[in-house]
Amino acid sequence: MHEMGIAMQVVKIAADSIPEHIQNPRVEQVNLKIGKLSSVVPDSLRFCFEVITKGTPLEGAVLNIDVAPVVARCRDCGMEWTIEDAVFRCKECNSGSVEVISGRELDIISIEIAD
Repeated sequence: MHEMGIAMQVVKIAADSIPEHIQNPRVEQVNLKIGKLSSVVPDSLRFCFEVITKGTPLEGAVLNIDVAPVVARCRDCGMEWTIEDAVFRCKECNSGSVEVISGRELDIISIEIAD
């Protein structure tokens, strides 16, 4: 389960981003953007996040996950579209020469710390 490793990295990055001058910090939310092609199971990631945040400033924080769709661009005609099926062919010209421009993300968008 690679979600545990991802959760550990998210917690490390979030904890390291807390300004040192804040006394007894408490993170309320961590907001992620995860692409559909990233092979991350959101519920598994939330479970792992909850387990490893115990006893840290992130304990009880909400892990919000925005799932990014798979978007492709045809290299031949330039058309962009959201891929819903496992077919990677241009909807306009039927070319198989496509590039994935979105859907592989795994980004921390923001970390919200309580006042």
